[in-house]
Amino acid sequence: MVVVTGQSKGSGDPDEAMSSSDAEDDFQEPATPTATQAGQALPLLPQQFPEVVPLNVGGMHFTTRLSTLRRYEDTMLAAMFSGRHYIPTDAEGRYFIDRDGAYFGDILNFLRSGDLPPRERVRSVYKEAQYYSIGPLLDNLEDLQPLKGEKVRQAFLGLMPYYKDHLERIIEIAKLRAMQRKARFAKLKVCVFKEEMPITPYECPHFNSLRFERSESEAKLFEHHCEVDVSFGPWEAVADVYDLLHCIVTDLSDRGITVDHQCIGVCDKHLINHYYCKRPIYEFKITWW
Repeated sequence: MVVVTGQSKGSGDPDEAMSSSDAEDDFQEPATPTATQAGQALPLLPQQFPEVVPLNVGGMHFTTRLSTLRRYEDTMLAAMFSGRHYIPTDAEGRYFIDRDGAYFGDILNFLRSGDLPPRERVRSVYKEAQYYSIGPLLDNLEDLQPLKGEKVRQAFLGLMPYYKDHLERIIEIAKLRAMQRKARFAKLKVCVFKEEMPITPYECPHFNSLRFERSESEAKLFEHHCEVDVSFGPWEAVADVYDLLHCIVTDLSDRGITVDHQCIGVCDKHLINHYYCKRPIYEFKITWW
């Protein structure tokens, strides 16, 4: 029903009549608080912090100085406790950070005195330092093992085209075969070769050479695909086949996959004349439970 006011019973002037939309605007009440009204319920900024700050990080309790949290300006902790942001408190009045607190003590030890974690905690603390954007801690951790060695390893893996894609293919093939056979494990063949050209008993590679010098027409005679599930290579580096195998097993293990491997021979595919492919073939056994 539309309520009309401000008009006499006998008036016919449309200018003096209030439209239905105007009437509805006069009588309509907001159903929910506006953003401005909702914002008034929050504590006024800036937030004030005590000199000694009690913290609750994911249920673990810590106490530190405010100056420690603000030690490096460009970090998340410095921004959180700058007073520009509201931080909730728990029932005991501790400032709450919704993050696993298992390695927060290592973060505080670095902010306090520059202490670094032991080797077995380096990777985990590095992830926390990334979350809190603590650049100086990240720089120090990258110079420690195992992160320093990981940089070298990743430089080597950068030579492997589609390395991560091949890892995914190994996992998918092994999972599919195990499910099809309703088996606890699955086997697949993987070729890992360093040289571009196949090695045969009739060839002798140059000393310290990574490639054979052949013309383009000769090279095409040796182009083929070994009959395997996944093939890695070739690459030019000092690291050899066993180094790459170690990387493959390590990366699969880091994903919780149990893998065993053994060399079962060579491709041995006839190419031309007396040339046969001598790329090594490995059998990978993926155990699922």
